[in-house]
Amino acid sequence: MTRPIETDVAIIGAGPVGLFAVFELGMLRLSSVLIDALAEIGGQCTALYPEKPIYDIPAHPAIEAGTLITRLEQQIAPFAIPRLLGRQVNGLSGQSGAFLLTTDQDDAVRAKAVIIAAGAGAFGPNRPPLQGLPAFEASGAVRYYVRQREDLRGRRVVIAGGGDSAVDWALALKDIAQVAVVHRRPKFRAAPETAARLDEAAQRGEIELVIPYQLHALHGTDGLLSAVEVATMEGATRQLPADVLLPFFGLSMDLGPIAAWGLERHMHHVTVDPSTGQTSLPGVFAIGDVSTYPGKLKLILQGFSEAAVAAHAIFPIVHPDQALHFEYSTSKGVPG
Repeated sequence: MTRPIETDVAIIGAGPVGLFAVFELGMLRLSSVLIDALAEIGGQCTALYPEKPIYDIPAHPAIEAGTLITRLEQQIAPFAIPRLLGRQVNGLSGQSGAFLLTTDQDDAVRAKAVIIAAGAGAFGPNRPPLQGLPAFEASGAVRYYVRQREDLRGRRVVIAGGGDSAVDWALALKDIAQVAVVHRRPKFRAAPETAARLDEAAQRGEIELVIPYQLHALHGTDGLLSAVEVATMEGATRQLPADVLLPFFGLSMDLGPIAAWGLERHMHHVTVDPSTGQTSLPGVFAIGDVSTYPGKLKLILQGFSEAAVAAHAIFPIVHPDQALHFEYSTSKGVPG
């Protein structure tokens, strides 16, 4: 094991919420270390959908996920914190004020507090149960993420799902591809505004809504897709000409070794005190999608707020003999 890195706060997860936690801690002159299992920062925003537009970030009518990560990285640049990327935290010992974290790469981090900003944890797509699926996945005819919109220009794209990802990508691709959206019921689970825009696009003939249907079979040879067969609950079927299928049925969650830390959980999420973000283990906090409490909203916006709340709750752990005299960033600036 290498010599331990000494820091005030260890942050597990380098997605947008983890990155903003670096900033909020830095504004309170608290040091931190970022740890993430991925080889680059950004979490799902970078790994899964860097070109997906996000519409609910204040002051940005629309911003691509990758651009959001770039801006967050610029925001934390003055703090020059260590980053342990491509590493999974596999051990936690000690107590509030004196934790020791270890990784699968034999790193060691001594921290007074821990923030879990692991999003969905180790994530993977929920795959549809379709015969011959692996061959179409291998060829790229079935994809669960879109890293570059241009890859789909001029293609016949079938999108399956009724949540935000399905609706957002349908809107993002309608101007460059032939798009059909398959959903088992008329009502979508997406944000009301984007769902309304989807309906408007369908009325203009820019998108075909295939409702109420669900995926039934894939047609093609040697991994090349020619059509997606869909079926109603009554068994009626139809075939949609297709080059690419994008099934958006959410991500499976796996907290990995964190699940063995004895934290109180509910439905695969870590339960926290909403007034502090602290988990059932004193000194360990959880923010973003991994955390849950009454009234929780799964928004990046709320994760940013939780990062600020946790940072302020951590200050007395790091400096038990100091009073925190909070100043607004407009008058305080960024610490040098």
